[in-house]
Amino acid sequence: MTAPTVSTSGSTPGFATRSSNFDDVMEFYAPGLKRWETSEWKPTNPRRFLPVSVTGSACALQCDHCQAKVLDGMISVKAEENLFELAKRLQAGGTDGLLVSGGSTRTGGVPLLFQLDHIARIREELSMRVVVHSGVVSPIIAEGLAKVGVDAVMLDIIGADETIRDVYHLDLTTEDFDRSLALLADQDIRIIPHVVLGMHYGKFLGEHRALEMIAAYPVSTLIIVILVPLVGTPMEHIPPPPVDECADFFAEARATLPTTKINLGCGRPMGAMKIELDRAAVDHGLNGIAYPAEGIINYAVEQGLRPDLYEYCCSLTWVGEGSTGYQQVSLEGISQ
Repeated sequence: MTAPTVSTSGSTPGFATRSSNFDDVMEFYAPGLKRWETSEWKPTNPRRFLPVSVTGSACALQCDHCQAKVLDGMISVKAEENLFELAKRLQAGGTDGLLVSGGSTRTGGVPLLFQLDHIARIREELSMRVVVHSGVVSPIIAEGLAKVGVDAVMLDIIGADETIRDVYHLDLTTEDFDRSLALLADQDIRIIPHVVLGMHYGKFLGEHRALEMIAAYPVSTLIIVILVPLVGTPMEHIPPPPVDECADFFAEARATLPTTKINLGCGRPMGAMKIELDRAAVDHGLNGIAYPAEGIINYAVEQGLRPDLYEYCCSLTWVGEGSTGYQQVSLEGISQ
Protein backbone atom coordinates (compact mmCIF):
# COMPACT_ATOMS: atom_id res chain seq x y z
CA MET A 1 0.00 0.00 0.00
CA THR A 2 1.44 3.36 -1.00
CA ALA A 3 1.59 5.90 1.80
CA PRO A 4 0.24 9.45 1.43
CA THR A 5 2.69 12.02 0.13
CA VAL A 6 2.82 13.83 3.47
CA SER A 7 1.73 12.31 6.75
CA THR A 8 1.97 15.24 9.18
CA SER A 9 -1.02 17.51 8.75
CA GLY A 10 0.37 20.64 10.33
CA SER A 11 3.32 20.71 7.92
CA THR A 12 1.34 20.65 4.65
CA PRO A 13 0.43 23.76 2.64
CA GLY A 14 -3.12 22.46 2.43
CA PHE A 15 -3.53 22.30 6.18
CA ALA A 16 -2.13 25.82 6.48
CA THR A 17 -4.53 27.07 3.79
CA ARG A 18 -7.41 25.45 5.62
CA SER A 19 -6.36 27.04 8.92
CA SER A 20 -6.22 30.47 7.26
CA ASN A 21 -9.73 30.25 5.82
CA PHE A 22 -11.80 28.07 8.17
CA ASP A 23 -12.37 27.44 11.85
CA ASP A 24 -10.45 24.54 13.42
CA VAL A 25 -13.38 22.17 12.91
CA MET A 26 -13.46 18.82 11.11
CA GLU A 27 -16.91 17.76 10.01
CA PHE A 28 -17.90 14.10 9.91
CA TYR A 29 -21.02 12.80 8.18
CA ALA A 30 -23.04 9.60 8.41
CA PRO A 31 -26.25 9.72 6.35
CA GLY A 32 -28.58 6.75 6.15
CA LEU A 33 -27.14 5.53 2.86
CA LYS A 34 -25.89 2.44 4.67
CA ARG A 35 -25.59 0.91 8.14
CA TRP A 36 -22.41 2.23 9.70
CA GLU A 37 -20.75 2.88 13.05
CA THR A 38 -17.33 2.91 14.71
CA SER A 39 -16.20 2.86 18.31
CA GLU A 40 -15.95 6.64 18.09
CA TRP A 41 -19.42 7.35 16.75
CA LYS A 42 -22.70 5.49 16.47
CA PRO A 43 -25.39 7.58 14.73
CA THR A 44 -28.60 7.83 16.70
CA ASN A 45 -31.01 7.85 13.75
CA PRO A 46 -29.77 6.03 10.63
CA ARG A 47 -33.01 6.95 8.86
CA ARG A 48 -32.53 10.71 9.23
CA PHE A 49 -31.33 11.23 5.65
CA LEU A 50 -32.13 8.63 2.98
CA PRO A 51 -31.52 8.14 -0.76
CA VAL A 52 -34.48 7.66 -3.11
CA SER A 53 -34.38 6.44 -6.71
CA VAL A 54 -37.09 7.80 -9.01
CA THR A 55 -36.25 5.12 -11.59
CA GLY A 56 -36.07 2.09 -9.32
CA SER A 57 -33.17 -0.10 -10.44
CA ALA A 58 -33.35 1.07 -14.07
CA CYS A 59 -30.55 3.01 -15.77
CA ALA A 60 -30.17 3.47 -19.52
CA LEU A 61 -26.39 3.87 -19.47
CA GLN A 62 -25.05 0.80 -17.66
CA CYS A 63 -21.75 2.56 -17.04
CA ASP A 64 -18.70 0.31 -16.74
CA HIS A 65 -18.03 1.28 -13.11
CA CYS A 66 -21.58 0.79 -11.81
CA GLN A 67 -24.08 -0.91 -14.14
CA ALA A 68 -26.90 0.41 -11.93
CA LYS A 69 -25.69 -1.48 -8.84
CA VAL A 70 -25.54 1.73 -6.82
CA LEU A 71 -29.31 2.03 -7.25
CA ASP A 72 -29.83 -1.22 -5.35
CA GLY A 73 -29.06 0.56 -2.09
CA MET A 74 -31.67 3.25 -2.65
CA ILE A 75 -35.35 3.31 -1.77
CA SER A 76 -37.46 3.06 -4.89
CA VAL A 77 -40.67 4.94 -5.57
CA LYS A 78 -43.23 2.15 -5.81
CA ALA A 79 -45.77 1.93 -8.60
CA GLU A 80 -48.66 2.58 -6.24
CA GLU A 81 -47.22 5.79 -4.74
CA ASN A 82 -45.51 8.96 -5.89
CA LEU A 83 -42.42 10.73 -4.57
CA PHE A 84 -44.42 12.94 -2.20
CA GLU A 85 -46.26 9.98 -0.70
CA LEU A 86 -42.99 8.13 -0.25
CA ALA A 87 -41.45 11.14 1.46
CA LYS A 88 -44.44 11.44 3.79
CA ARG A 89 -44.14 7.76 4.70
CA LEU A 90 -40.40 8.06 5.33
CA GLN A 91 -40.89 11.18 7.43
CA ALA A 92 -43.25 9.25 9.70
CA GLY A 93 -40.36 6.84 10.30
CA GLY A 94 -37.91 9.54 11.35
CA THR A 95 -36.54 10.84 8.04
CA ASP A 96 -36.15 14.59 7.62
CA GLY A 97 -34.00 14.76 4.49
CA LEU A 98 -33.84 13.05 1.10
CA LEU A 99 -31.33 12.55 -1.66
CA VAL A 100 -33.48 12.30 -4.79
CA SER A 101 -31.54 10.38 -7.42
CA GLY A 102 -32.03 7.57 -9.91
CA GLY A 103 -30.71 6.01 -13.08
CA SER A 104 -29.72 8.11 -16.06
CA THR A 105 -31.38 8.60 -19.41
CA ARG A 106 -29.43 8.33 -22.67
CA THR A 107 -28.87 12.09 -22.52
CA GLY A 108 -26.96 11.85 -19.24
CA GLY A 109 -29.52 13.20 -16.77
CA VAL A 110 -31.80 11.73 -14.12
CA PRO A 111 -35.46 12.06 -15.28
CA LEU A 112 -36.61 14.69 -12.80
CA LEU A 113 -39.08 16.75 -14.81
CA PHE A 114 -42.16 14.86 -13.63
CA GLN A 115 -40.90 14.90 -10.03
CA LEU A 116 -40.70 18.67 -9.68
CA ASP A 117 -44.25 19.13 -8.38
CA HIS A 118 -43.67 16.38 -5.81
CA ILE A 119 -40.41 17.97 -4.70
CA ALA A 120 -42.19 21.30 -4.27
CA ARG A 121 -44.78 19.66 -2.00
CA ILE A 122 -42.08 17.87 -0.01
CA ARG A 123 -40.35 21.18 0.64
CA GLU A 124 -43.52 23.19 1.33
CA GLU A 125 -45.80 20.73 3.13
CA LEU A 126 -43.30 18.47 4.86
CA SER A 127 -40.42 20.96 5.33
CA MET A 128 -37.95 18.20 4.47
CA ARG A 129 -34.53 18.87 3.04
CA VAL A 130 -34.17 17.76 -0.55
CA VAL A 131 -30.84 17.37 -2.33
CA VAL A 132 -31.06 16.24 -5.94
CA HIS A 133 -28.55 14.20 -7.92
CA SER A 134 -29.26 15.51 -11.39
CA GLY A 135 -26.62 14.35 -13.81
CA VAL A 136 -26.35 16.60 -16.87
CA VAL A 137 -29.07 19.26 -16.73
CA SER A 138 -31.08 21.06 -19.40
CA PRO A 139 -32.24 24.68 -19.06
CA ILE A 140 -35.78 23.55 -18.18
CA ILE A 141 -34.54 21.23 -15.42
CA ALA A 142 -32.21 23.85 -13.95
CA GLU A 143 -35.02 26.41 -13.92
CA GLY A 144 -37.47 23.89 -12.47
CA LEU A 145 -35.13 22.82 -9.66
CA ALA A 146 -34.65 26.45 -8.68
CA LYS A 147 -38.38 27.14 -8.78
CA VAL A 148 -39.28 24.26 -6.43
CA GLY A 149 -36.55 25.25 -4.00
CA VAL A 150 -34.25 22.25 -3.81
CA ASP A 151 -31.59 22.66 -1.15
CA ALA A 152 -28.77 21.74 -3.54
CA VAL A 153 -27.93 19.87 -6.73
CA MET A 154 -25.19 17.24 -6.95
CA LEU A 155 -23.59 16.10 -10.20
CA ASP A 156 -20.42 14.34 -11.28
CA ILE A 157 -18.08 16.54 -13.30
CA ILE A 158 -16.04 14.59 -15.85
CA GLY A 159 -13.00 16.24 -17.38
CA ALA A 160 -12.12 13.81 -20.17
CA ASP A 161 -14.12 13.07 -23.30
CA GLU A 162 -12.64 9.55 -23.34
CA THR A 163 -14.13 8.77 -19.93
CA ILE A 164 -17.52 10.17 -20.94
CA ARG A 165 -17.51 7.93 -24.02
CA ASP A 166 -15.83 4.75 -22.77
CA VAL A 167 -17.01 4.53 -19.16
CA TYR A 168 -20.35 6.35 -19.19
CA HIS A 169 -21.32 5.41 -22.77
CA LEU A 170 -22.53 8.93 -23.43
CA ASP A 171 -22.40 10.85 -26.68
CA LEU A 172 -21.40 14.02 -24.84
CA THR A 173 -18.26 16.06 -24.18
CA THR A 174 -16.80 17.91 -21.22
CA GLU A 175 -18.55 21.02 -22.54
CA ASP A 176 -21.91 19.47 -21.65
CA PHE A 177 -20.82 19.12 -18.04
CA ASP A 178 -19.42 22.64 -18.00
CA ARG A 179 -22.74 23.87 -19.41
CA SER A 180 -24.60 22.13 -16.59
CA LEU A 181 -22.53 24.01 -14.04
CA ALA A 182 -23.30 27.26 -15.84
CA LEU A 183 -27.03 26.59 -15.98
CA LEU A 184 -27.20 25.78 -12.27
CA ALA A 185 -25.07 28.80 -11.37
CA ASP A 186 -27.37 31.05 -13.42
CA GLN A 187 -30.28 29.86 -11.27
CA ASP A 188 -28.40 30.58 -8.00
CA ILE A 189 -28.75 26.94 -6.96
CA ARG A 190 -26.28 25.50 -4.48
CA ILE A 191 -23.99 23.35 -6.58
CA ILE A 192 -22.29 20.29 -5.09
CA PRO A 193 -19.98 18.93 -7.79
CA HIS A 194 -18.38 15.51 -7.37
CA VAL A 195 -15.06 14.44 -8.85
CA VAL A 196 -14.43 10.69 -9.01
CA LEU A 197 -10.71 9.88 -8.81
CA GLY A 198 -9.61 7.01 -11.02
CA MET A 199 -12.86 6.77 -12.94
CA HIS A 200 -11.03 5.93 -16.18
CA TYR A 201 -10.38 2.28 -15.27
CA GLY A 202 -8.42 3.16 -12.15
CA LYS A 203 -6.28 5.81 -13.86
CA PHE A 204 -6.29 9.58 -13.54
CA LEU A 205 -7.63 11.15 -16.72
CA GLY A 206 -9.51 14.42 -16.66
CA GLU A 207 -9.69 14.92 -12.89
CA HIS A 208 -7.49 18.01 -13.06
CA ARG A 209 -9.55 19.42 -15.93
CA ALA A 210 -12.72 18.77 -13.91
CA LEU A 211 -11.24 20.74 -11.02
CA GLU A 212 -10.49 23.64 -13.36
CA MET A 213 -14.07 23.60 -14.61
CA ILE A 214 -15.47 23.58 -11.09
CA ALA A 215 -13.23 26.44 -9.97
CA ALA A 216 -14.86 28.72 -12.57
CA TYR A 217 -18.23 28.61 -10.77
CA PRO A 218 -19.53 29.56 -7.29
CA VAL A 219 -19.91 26.02 -5.99
CA SER A 220 -21.07 25.37 -2.45
CA THR A 221 -18.95 22.30 -1.69
CA LEU A 222 -16.67 20.02 -3.67
CA ILE A 223 -17.04 16.32 -2.93
CA ILE A 224 -14.14 14.05 -3.83
CA VAL A 225 -14.83 10.34 -4.18
CA ILE A 226 -12.63 7.50 -5.34
CA LEU A 227 -13.32 4.58 -7.64
CA VAL A 228 -14.65 1.54 -5.80
CA PRO A 229 -14.49 -1.55 -8.05
CA LEU A 230 -17.89 -3.24 -7.81
CA VAL A 231 -18.41 -6.97 -8.18
CA GLY A 232 -20.21 -7.86 -11.41
CA THR A 233 -19.08 -4.81 -13.36
CA PRO A 234 -16.40 -4.49 -16.07
CA MET A 235 -14.23 -2.74 -13.46
CA GLU A 236 -14.57 -5.52 -10.90
CA HIS A 237 -10.83 -6.32 -10.94
CA ILE A 238 -9.55 -2.80 -11.61
CA PRO A 239 -7.50 -1.50 -8.65
CA PRO A 240 -8.40 1.99 -7.40
CA PRO A 241 -5.83 4.75 -7.90
CA PRO A 242 -2.90 4.78 -5.44
CA VAL A 243 -3.26 6.66 -2.17
CA ASP A 244 -0.40 9.02 -2.96
CA GLU A 245 -2.04 10.16 -6.21
CA CYS A 246 -5.32 10.75 -4.38
CA ALA A 247 -3.50 12.67 -1.63
CA ASP A 248 -1.83 14.83 -4.26
CA PHE A 249 -5.25 15.63 -5.70
CA PHE A 250 -6.53 16.54 -2.22
CA ALA A 251 -3.66 19.03 -1.98
CA GLU A 252 -4.33 20.39 -5.47
CA ALA A 253 -8.03 20.82 -4.74
CA ARG A 254 -7.29 22.67 -1.50
CA ALA A 255 -4.89 25.02 -3.30
CA THR A 256 -7.32 25.58 -6.19
CA LEU A 257 -10.35 26.20 -3.95
CA PRO A 258 -8.85 27.76 -0.80
CA THR A 259 -12.14 29.16 0.55
CA THR A 260 -14.53 26.44 -0.65
CA LYS A 261 -15.45 23.51 1.56
CA ILE A 262 -14.05 20.23 0.27
CA ASN A 263 -15.22 16.88 1.62
CA LEU A 264 -14.12 13.30 1.13
CA GLY A 265 -17.36 11.57 0.16
CA CYS A 266 -18.76 8.16 0.98
CA GLY A 267 -17.54 6.46 -2.20
CA ARG A 268 -14.01 5.20 -1.53
CA PRO A 269 -12.23 1.88 -0.97
CA MET A 270 -12.49 0.13 2.39
CA GLY A 271 -9.93 -1.41 4.74
CA ALA A 272 -6.40 -0.11 5.20
CA MET A 273 -6.68 2.12 2.14
CA LYS A 274 -9.66 3.91 3.63
CA ILE A 275 -7.68 4.73 6.78
CA GLU A 276 -4.80 6.13 4.71
CA LEU A 277 -7.16 8.17 2.53
CA ASP A 278 -8.98 9.59 5.54
CA ARG A 279 -5.71 10.57 7.21
CA ALA A 280 -4.58 12.23 3.98
CA ALA A 281 -7.86 14.17 3.85
CA VAL A 282 -7.15 15.56 7.32
CA ASP A 283 -3.49 16.17 6.51
CA HIS A 284 -4.16 18.13 3.32
CA GLY A 285 -6.80 20.41 4.75
CA LEU A 286 -10.11 18.97 3.61
CA ASN A 287 -13.10 20.09 5.66
CA GLY A 288 -15.07 16.89 6.14
CA ILE A 289 -15.25 13.13 5.74
CA ALA A 290 -18.26 10.87 5.23
CA TYR A 291 -18.29 7.62 7.21
CA PRO A 292 -14.85 8.17 8.77
CA ALA A 293 -12.62 5.15 9.23
CA GLU A 294 -11.97 3.79 12.69
CA GLY A 295 -9.75 6.18 14.64
CA ILE A 296 -10.01 9.13 12.25
CA ILE A 297 -12.13 11.30 14.54
CA ASN A 298 -9.48 11.02 17.25
CA TYR A 299 -6.77 11.58 14.63
CA ALA A 300 -8.42 14.89 13.71
CA VAL A 301 -8.55 15.84 17.39
CA GLU A 302 -4.83 15.11 17.67
CA GLN A 303 -4.24 17.62 14.85
CA GLY A 304 -5.99 20.32 16.84
CA LEU A 305 -9.38 20.05 15.13
CA ARG A 306 -12.74 19.90 16.89
CA PRO A 307 -15.04 17.21 15.43
CA ASP A 308 -18.59 18.11 14.50
CA LEU A 309 -20.80 15.11 13.72
CA TYR A 310 -23.76 15.19 11.34
CA GLU A 311 -26.29 12.52 10.42
CA TYR A 312 -26.73 14.07 7.00
CA CYS A 313 -25.20 13.76 3.56
CA CYS A 314 -21.77 15.44 3.36
CA SER A 315 -23.17 17.79 0.71
CA LEU A 316 -25.21 19.69 3.33
CA THR A 317 -22.27 21.65 4.67
CA TRP A 318 -24.31 24.80 5.29
CA VAL A 319 -26.90 23.13 7.52
CA GLY A 320 -25.07 23.81 10.75
CA GLU A 321 -24.81 27.51 10.10
CA GLY A 322 -27.62 28.68 12.33
CA SER A 323 -30.22 26.32 10.87
CA THR A 324 -32.84 24.89 13.21
CA GLY A 325 -32.72 21.68 11.17
CA TYR A 326 -29.13 21.02 12.17
CA GLN A 327 -28.61 17.74 14.05
CA GLN A 328 -25.36 17.55 16.02
CA VAL A 329 -24.59 14.24 17.69
CA SER A 330 -23.16 14.18 21.19
CA LEU A 331 -19.41 13.69 21.42
CA GLU A 332 -19.76 11.84 24.72
CA GLY A 333 -17.61 8.76 24.70
CA ILE A 334 -15.12 10.04 22.15
CA SER A 335 -11.71 10.21 23.78
CA GLN A 336 -10.11 13.62 23.71
